[in-house]
Amino acid sequence: MVKKKSFLLLVLLSLLMVFVACGSEDDTTTDSNDTSENSDNNSGEEANDLEPVTYHYFIGVAGSDLHTNETELGALFEEQTGVNFQVEYLVGDLMEKLGVMVAGGSYPDVIVPDHGIEMLLDAGAFIPLNDLLEEHGPNILEMYGDYIDRFTMTDGNIYYIPFGPTINEFMPNPNIDQGAFWIQRGILKEYGFPEVNTLDEYFDIIKRYADENPQIDGMNTIPFTGLTYDTSFFTFSNVPNHLAGYPNDGSVMVDMETHEASVYGDSEYAKRYLQALNELNAEGYLDREMFVMNNDDYLAKLSSGRVLGFFDYGWQWGQARIAIEDMDDPDKEYMALPITFDESIEDQYIDPPAFTQNRGVGISVDAENPERIIQFFDNLVKEENQRLVMWGREGEHYTVDEDGMFYQTEEQMAIVEDQDFRDDFGMTTFEWDWPRINGTFSDGNAVEARRQPAVALQNYDEDDLEYLEAYGIETFSELFAQPQDRPWYPAWSTNVPQGSEPAIFAERSEEILKRHYPRIVLADPADFEDEWNDFVSNYRALDVEAYEAFFTRSVQERLKGNWQFE
Repeated sequence: MVKKKSFLLLVLLSLLMVFVACGSEDDTTTDSNDTSENSDNNSGEEANDLEPVTYHYFIGVAGSDLHTNETELGALFEEQTGVNFQVEYLVGDLMEKLGVMVAGGSYPDVIVPDHGIEMLLDAGAFIPLNDLLEEHGPNILEMYGDYIDRFTMTDGNIYYIPFGPTINEFMPNPNIDQGAFWIQRGILKEYGFPEVNTLDEYFDIIKRYADENPQIDGMNTIPFTGLTYDTSFFTFSNVPNHLAGYPNDGSVMVDMETHEASVYGDSEYAKRYLQALNELNAEGYLDREMFVMNNDDYLAKLSSGRVLGFFDYGWQWGQARIAIEDMDDPDKEYMALPITFDESIEDQYIDPPAFTQNRGVGISVDAENPERIIQFFDNLVKEENQRLVMWGREGEHYTVDEDGMFYQTEEQMAIVEDQDFRDDFGMTTFEWDWPRINGTFSDGNAVEARRQPAVALQNYDEDDLEYLEAYGIETFSELFAQPQDRPWYPAWSTNVPQGSEPAIFAERSEEILKRHYPRIVLADPADFEDEWNDFVSNYRALDVEAYEAFFTRSVQERLKGNWQFE
């Protein structure tokens, strides 16, 4: 059980790391001017210059501030390149933080602006990287070779480097870390491991169990809940799209034949799901706090063991997974189900190979000797260094079998899944928000240990095997359909110009969804149609056509190989 709890921690860290609010602001943070004083003023230095230099690296998500050379890997990379980074994570609101930078015209040396990247591009905060990559980034150009055009802007320049291009072979996750309807798996055992495929079947089995078990461990049973708080509202509003058999392309679903993008916020799919929740609420099976609790409340509720079902993306609730593991009650763990509206719909919960080109890291106009930064990045993406970041050291943290495939012994697994080790070694720091790769190494091993089948199988305990055997599968993802080919995926990663009609629609439509969806779900069933029609009237008052046309063009341009367009 210990190794499994540790594995869940690894999955959480791999997928949720950038969302965990554990940041603290370092009062000794050095601004770009301070780091400039430590920089070598000779811009003509050779690539092998190892004179020590420290740059200010801002990451627009929560985290714990540090100097990279405080970690084992960071110290090694400094030895290899002479470069150290003072990493500052976000505290407070991202757009406000970036707005202050833009207004003052002063920037950290390196910036990961997350979803605020368009603001910095519009402000001219990033320098072009083309020449720097040609001269100092051969490994970056090789690893990103098939993707360079996707983040080359229409002016011909590259201003930032995205994360995670898939190289060699796409390696799917043996377990579900994306969207799914989750169910407390003891319910499935209670009723003989039935197949549960449709929304009606899912709600029926949950309601049946709730009727028979009104309390769990002395607490009132919560049949169904969901995450709706603030920026996580998409977790709720995306559900109709998944039930209709589409992956997460954002606020649109893309027709596989015409490649036209259409919003689904006011579609019949959305109406059908909201009506199902409306009925669930009227019958007393919906969590009455679903639309008022924050993320912490939500995770605490899942961790209590009294929630029977919910929809969520696997990377968002990993903390609760670990808490449930600590209960040492395997039947209270959750199992992912590929629920759709009808049996005729093939699920598409598992993401196809994807490249998110509107997120990445850029070098600011205030950085001196930017070639040193590119040299560090280029060294970081070498296979041998990516192995260190993702797997650790051979013999200590993983073993190689006679066929050259990596695996972890139980002892090695315990080491690499320990949070203190991951922090001290540098895995926590470098596994995201820096140039990195996905897929497989040249020797066929998965870049990420969690995607290596041998690692996943090693982590299954007897209780997991009971469920796997009952459903005739070897891994939990086998319940789900394989992803269809979507060369444009994900549509939401399109660079949307600030102030454009699509950008205005995105902002205002989200406000309308947040205001009306709860009212529709919580309304008296007799008022459902009136509430729905009121919502549609407000939603359609926006420029829906411009938004759909923009993403239709984006999809069609990407199919032609054009990932940036005017």
